[in-house]
Amino acid sequence: MPDPKNKIEIFADGNDDYSYVLKNYYSNMNYGQLIKIRKNGIVVEKIKQIVYGAPEIEEIETTDVENFNGILREKIGRLVRKSKCFSKRKERENAIELLEFISERNKSSNARRYNR
Repeated sequence: MPDPKNKIEIFADGNDDYSYVLKNYYSNMNYGQLIKIRKNGIVVEKIKQIVYGAPEIEEIETTDVENFNGILREKIGRLVRKSKCFSKRKERENAIELLEFISERNKSSNARRYNR
């Protein structure tokens, strides 16, 4: 669990909204951004920057969350939509329940790991 000696580490893309929102929820964090520069849809450069705290610059990466998002899109058809519109179907509620389940499972898994 995060504490003054063990800060939570958060890595995200270059969306500046995270910079403003995260500090309202986590006062004790290391936060870094990975900004991907694209040309014709191909990543040609990755810029890593420290926003808060002191994360290791080499560790700033977004592959874990991108992988998780890809798995969710593969398993939950409603997340494949290309628009940001919300689904008005029951499947949306099922997707939200699945995300809550995964979140709770991850919390209990981390708790077991730290309580050994």
